[in-house]
Parts: sequence; structure tokens; C-alpha cells
Amino acid sequence: MPQPDKKIIERVKELRDKINYHNYRYYVLDSPEISDAEYDRLFDELSELEKKYPELITPDSPTQRVGPAPLEEFKTVRHTLAMLSLNKATSERELLDFHRRVQELSGISENEIKYTAEPKFDGLAVEVIYHGGVLTTGATRGDGLVGEDVTLNLRTVKSIPLKLLGNEIPELIEVRGEVIMNKEDFARLNKEREKAGEPLFANPRNAAAGSVRQLDPRITSTRPLNMFAYGIGRIEGKTLTNHWETLLYLKKLGFRVSQYTELCTNIDQVRAYYKKILEIRNDLPYEIDGIVIKVNDFDLQHKLGELSRSPRWAVAWKFPPQQENTVVKDIIVSVGRTGALTPVAILEPVRVGGVEVSRATLHNEDEVKKKDIRIGDTVLVQRAGDVIPEVVKVIKSKRTGKEKVFTMPERCPVCGSKVERLEGEAVHRCTGMACPAQIKENLAHFASKGAMDIDGLGFKFLEQLVDKRIIKDPADLYFLKNEDLMKMDRMGDKLAENLLNAIDKSRKPDLTSLIYALGIRNVGYHLAGVLAKNFKSIDNLAGQSVEDLKRIHEIGPIVAESIYNFFHNPKNLKILEKLKKGGVKFPVEEEGPEQKPLSGQTFVLTGSLESFTRDEARRIIESMGGRVSSSVSKNTDFVVVGKDPGSKYDRAMSLGIKTLNEDEFKKMVGQ
Repeated sequence: MPQPDKKIIERVKELRDKINYHNYRYYVLDSPEISDAEYDRLFDELSELEKKYPELITPDSPTQRVGPAPLEEFKTVRHTLAMLSLNKATSERELLDFHRRVQELSGISENEIKYTAEPKFDGLAVEVIYHGGVLTTGATRGDGLVGEDVTLNLRTVKSIPLKLLGNEIPELIEVRGEVIMNKEDFARLNKEREKAGEPLFANPRNAAAGSVRQLDPRITSTRPLNMFAYGIGRIEGKTLTNHWETLLYLKKLGFRVSQYTELCTNIDQVRAYYKKILEIRNDLPYEIDGIVIKVNDFDLQHKLGELSRSPRWAVAWKFPPQQENTVVKDIIVSVGRTGALTPVAILEPVRVGGVEVSRATLHNEDEVKKKDIRIGDTVLVQRAGDVIPEVVKVIKSKRTGKEKVFTMPERCPVCGSKVERLEGEAVHRCTGMACPAQIKENLAHFASKGAMDIDGLGFKFLEQLVDKRIIKDPADLYFLKNEDLMKMDRMGDKLAENLLNAIDKSRKPDLTSLIYALGIRNVGYHLAGVLAKNFKSIDNLAGQSVEDLKRIHEIGPIVAESIYNFFHNPKNLKILEKLKKGGVKFPVEEEGPEQKPLSGQTFVLTGSLESFTRDEARRIIESMGGRVSSSVSKNTDFVVVGKDPGSKYDRAMSLGIKTLNEDEFKKMVGQ
């Protein structure tokens, strides 16, 4: 076996240091300095050298994050200093009670007490221990005194350094933090598990905990986990005097620390901090369920002491819950534009995350059966951000025996047509071609901003047009006259004129919007753009075979079948001809590279816009060649800032990214 010379030993060390540094830039700072390809070249070179010279492999090498074999069981780890739980405050009054106790026990005047305030992450508490700057042990919190040894699993979390950075590395340090999973990653993971027939995680916290507690670290390594450091246990070889200083020190060592932590000089600043974080809660990429307030000074913490399981110097001020228990009063069925029947739970009204919830989607019959949801059940419901509330699980211990099992109807609840479920599909569909529910939803989609963009034609007007039998398909909109509109309730001459003008304006759509407006099953706005870019016209698209369609990147067999079936349905072809007779121009895009106004530019949206929903703004940007990202980085060109912007605005300011208010954005996109 060849022996490494000094040059190779130095190169291996250099590669490790570089890779550790770039991991820190990417996973901790969200600010990479090199491309993925450059990173891969460094990693591959190190892997090859370690394969050739295995004696150079060290535990802190970036190549050693994933262990080779599963464990049979977890060993236990006793924490040298207890990982205490926190007392909770659920109101401003309880926070002020905490503050009063701190004053009374410390004997210090109010103006001399400083607090740190930080987000309370909703994940799994862990402790990672370093000797001489190298990660040696990782453990869960457990009962606070004894946890499980999950060292091999925590080594796979890329925001946890295997080797500490900087020049102030202590002899020993026990770092406490929270392992979390971002909301988008959680949704993606659950989608993959659903496809594989595996049980779904109830929320990101459960997903993070379940991922860390895998006996096979190779499974953990595939899960998108992060850790935020929030404190320390023992430390040797370094003196720290307060919590704020400790957090800054942890950042220097290479840990991810919340960018939203603040040092508050009085309790009023703590209250203002709570309100600020509550406002941006739903804009954050991860779940938080409150804020944590800690007395900053360590000497004062020591003086205040601890209760049996919680410190007197800290409190968690919880947000209104995003999950709550309630009762399923009934299960009804709604009918969508594609004829899909969706069971919906009618709930005993309950406040979830500060919003009253009275219904929740149950998705489809399989979902109802899998969760065994019955009329009369007590259930756990959740709501995150703008997501439609959903039932997480049934509280079966609350059952009385009077609950009723739900079954999907054999006839459409709207038109009475037969309901069918095709083989391989989870959805039941109404077979009635003239089903009013489908027609209304189809029309609403057709007229929406990302589609034909018929301004002012809201759902209530469309309902009347269908119910009064003035129109029966989207093409009928282009044959409407003033006297037709005057048959509707609350319709005046001016409003009728405005609607007719908006309909006339919509006769010249771009190709992406037209394809999207047709409502082809499984074709959203993004795929409509892919089809427009590749086929250049409706006529060309309509003439493609399933095999031709499948050759296009991003078009799979299911989507290809949907497109083919749409253009081979005589009813749809008749509507397309009718649209042309109504004066709708079917655009033909020219061959050659597209040069759209926003080509190559990346946008991020934050806060609420008055003129558009986020989805509509995204579609406008993409239709003009731009790209919309969910996070701000140095590669972002513009951040569009609406009312009550979240953390993305702060990030944009810190990176010097150009921001646009709504008027500036509208001017840019010609609205």
C-alpha cells in the first residue's frame, strides 16, 4: 500500500478545511461562495485521497458524516448538566408575573435586568459535545437527565460542525440546540412517503424527531435536517459571562444561531419582540411556537437558581396554537372544476393560530379511511400560514360508539350524475359533463389572473351567469352582450360596460396563460409555460402523441396522458373553435431564444400585496421570463416587499439586495 508523502498529507488537511468552511457558508450562513460543481470536485478529490491512503481518515473528515451500518439499539447518555425544560407563559400577564419574580428574587431594579429573546423552535432538543474541537458525542434531551446516544445520526446533519472553526476553540464544550425540518422539506418528505405507501408524519417536529431517532444513520442522512444552537452546558478553556456573548461565540465556532435573537434592555422591548416575531411567524421557513426569554447575565441566572425541572431565569412565551382539538360535526362533499369530489369535514368552530376554523379538507376517500375519520369524532386539526386547515389525526380515546362511518356518494351531490373512480386514481369524479359545480369552477379558473385575467369577473357573477343559464362554457363569455349582463342582480350600465371591456381585453392572451386557462388536468401555470416554450402554439400542442409529450423535460406519463386526452375530446375541440369564433387570438410564439423582459432575473416575494396574491405575482414574473425563489441569497436580484414583510426583507437589507414596493413592482411588470 502506498505511503502518503508530506505534500499529500498537507493537501488532505487543506481539502478538509476548505470543505468544512464551504459547508459552514452553505448550511449555516446560507451564503455559498462556490458552485455545487466546485464543491463536488473538492469532495471527490478528498474521497479519492482517503480511499488511496485510509490511514489519513479522521473522525472529523467531511467524508465521515454517514456511518456504515445500522445500530441495534440506542445507548443512553447522562447529561453532565441537566437539560431543563422551560416554564411557559401564554399571555402578557404571565410574562409580567415572570418579570416580577425575577425582580423580587434578584433584588435588582427593573432597569438593570437585560433579557435575550429568541424564537422557540418546534423540533427536537439535542446536545452535541466537542473535545479539542472535534465532535465526539450527540444525544437527545430525553428526560433532561438522560438522553439517547444519537451521535452517528447527528453527524449527518450538515449544519452541525464535525470540527469547530476559529482560533478560540475550548478544550470541552457541550452545545445545546434544536434539530428542525423546514416546512417545504417536510411537505416534500410526506409526499414521498405517501407515494411509497408509508405512514405520514403529523408535523415537521415529528419528522425531525423521527429522522434523528433512526437506528440506521444512512436514513437520517437522506433527511433535510438543520440544527440551531441556543446555549451551552459545560465549557472548559473559555470563560463566558452572559447568554448574548455565548450566542455570538457559538456563531464563531461554526454553529447556526437564529438571526432573530435580540438583546432587550427592558420588558417592553420583550413585548415588542413577541409581537414582531408573531407577525413574521408564517413567513419563516420553519415552525416556531413562541419565543424564549432568558435573563442575560450568567451571575444573575446563578443567583435566581432553578426549580426541580425548570430554571427561574427563563420562560417560554407561547404563540396561539397552530393545532387544536375539535369535533367533526359532519362530512360533506365538494365538487371541483375537473369533477373531483373532495370530502370536507365540517368542524365545531375552533381558533387555530389565531384564526377561527370551521372546516378542513379530507383530500379523498383513501385519506378518510387511512386516518379512520368518522362523523362525531374528536380530531386534531392544524393550520400553518395560508394552508387550508387539515385533520392531523383522530383522538380515538374520545370515541363514544355513536360516531358514523363516512362513505363517498355514488351520485354527484350537485347534479346527480354517476360518480366513478378510475383504476390507479385516488379521486372520485362526477361523470356529468354539464355539472354546474364543474362549470362554475372551470369558469373561475379560466377568468383568473394567471389565466385569461378577466378583471372584475368574480365567482358570484359567474355563479349567476351559470344559474340563470346565460353561459354554459368559457367560450360563451366572448358572446355576451350588455342585455345579457343586465339580467344579473346588482348589475348597472357602468359595471356591465367594465366587464365587457375586460372580456374584450382578454381576447389577446399570451400562450402560457391560454394553455393554463384551458384547465387541462395536471397542468399548472409552470407546466403551461414549459408546453408553450416547447410547442409554440395550441395547434402544434394538440397534434402531439403521448410519446412526443413524454420526451419533454418535466412532462411525465400521467401529464402526457392528460394533455393528449384533453385535445382528443370532441367537446374540448368544439370549445376551442368557439373561442376562436368569439375573437380569442391563439398566439404563435416565434422560434429561437426567448428574450423576455425579466429573463435571467430572480425575485423573492415577502409580505402581502394588495393587487395580487403571491401565486398571481409569481405567475406574472414567470410569464415575463423571471424566476421566483422562496429564499433570499446573494443571487437574488429583487425582493418585492408587501405589507407586513417578514424575515426576507431583513435578509435583503443585510445583503444589499434591491427591494421593490408594490407600485414599483407593478410598474416593472407593466400592470
